[in-house]
Amino acid sequence: MHDYHRTTLFIDGRWIEPDGDGGIDVINPSTEQVLGSIPDGSVADVDTAVAAARAAFDPLVSITERRERVAAVIAAMEKRLPDIAETISREMGAPARIAQTAQTQVPLAVARGFADVLNTFEFEEKVRNSLVVREPYGVVGAITPWNYPLYQVIAKVLPAIAAGCPVVLKPSDEAPLSVFEFIEAVEEAGLPAGSVNLVSGNGRVIGERLAVHPDVDFLSFTGSTGVGQRVAELAGRSLKKVGLELGGKSANVILDGADLATAVKVGVGNAFLNGGQTCMAWTRMLVPMSRYGEALELIESAVARYTVGDPFDPATRIGPSASARQFETVRGFVERAQRDGARLLTGGAEKVRDIGYYLAPTVFVDVDPDSELGQEEVFGPVLAVIPFDDTADALRIANGTPYGLSGAVWAKDDDTAIDFARHVQTGQLDINGGNYNPVAPFGGYKKSGIGRELGRVGFEEYLQTKSLQLPA
Repeated sequence: MHDYHRTTLFIDGRWIEPDGDGGIDVINPSTEQVLGSIPDGSVADVDTAVAAARAAFDPLVSITERRERVAAVIAAMEKRLPDIAETISREMGAPARIAQTAQTQVPLAVARGFADVLNTFEFEEKVRNSLVVREPYGVVGAITPWNYPLYQVIAKVLPAIAAGCPVVLKPSDEAPLSVFEFIEAVEEAGLPAGSVNLVSGNGRVIGERLAVHPDVDFLSFTGSTGVGQRVAELAGRSLKKVGLELGGKSANVILDGADLATAVKVGVGNAFLNGGQTCMAWTRMLVPMSRYGEALELIESAVARYTVGDPFDPATRIGPSASARQFETVRGFVERAQRDGARLLTGGAEKVRDIGYYLAPTVFVDVDPDSELGQEEVFGPVLAVIPFDDTADALRIANGTPYGLSGAVWAKDDDTAIDFARHVQTGQLDINGGNYNPVAPFGGYKKSGIGRELGRVGFEEYLQTKSLQLPA
């Protein structure tokens, strides 16, 4: 049975009553009804959790012990993945097929990737007369969003455990219930008290306290660029390290000579994955003018297969927006794009079901690259199609936003695509449909963030470097 009405926080290895007595309702976006609730924590709760983490911090914890902790968490989590998937579908509207794959199996692959890194990582090396050692960074504050609630937590908590860093975790208010279920797995894994702590509540209270707390050494945040800027500003007061994984406006660049049908099909699927609520979604499709008409026909045909509906209906490919606020945000983008002169190919701003925050998959064509829709992250099922004249024009458009998180390049051969990709200012690019790699570094250029997550590079974010100069 799921416990969707949570009244306690996980601090210092046990579930405790919060400092305050308030709660935050969690709304099921498919029904617009209250699904559950979580504690609305306070500054005092954060301080208690950070004190527990600080007391648990052992900079000399053995690699063997860390490996055992990681393995125990993965084993306990894996047993709960079906239940967690169901919860994610209820709390943020992910279709069951997405909840059972991208929302849970990808986090499992990421977690196993960190276990593999830990098994092979060299924590000491000789550099001339120096012994360079890598040590746990310290207490980690982790702030995660609602769009991929388990994945975002795994991407921060697992490398912290692997590095020997205690964590204070603040989940989103919109989709926190699956995170509580993950923390139950952490409890079952039997980690030392204070190793992982959970404090839910308002971001302006919990998140900001973590950002300014003098005993938090590293703050890892995933969310919007605007909030990330605020987090970095606050963290700067105590000169703590920050890792920021922020917004994106990624380009799917289809060069002349590419397999257009495949590039369009995969590109539409990527743009609409998780209802478009994906920071790395390819929300700009760049198409050569010479093949523009053909591309639009392919796009329209592909979008027609994206059924909007109840997350638990096997036919559903797009569920609701995760919240009323996000629904209205996306509608606003669509309405302004129409006013700005973008041509609507399919979809629109109308609510497509009487109950639930449902929008149709929407495609605008002839989009001005410098318009709001060509520049800003929508975070909904909205695709902007932009024509280009030649390769130089495509590169100018691809690089012409404040963001640089992800993207794709399709060309007649891999070498041509790679050559183009080397000039794109973004942290990750798929080449001719290259597969997702859960241990490849992920993170952004420009306003898409600071630092990297996943794999060896993401693991190293949680380590300090010390040089011991040895006598000759």
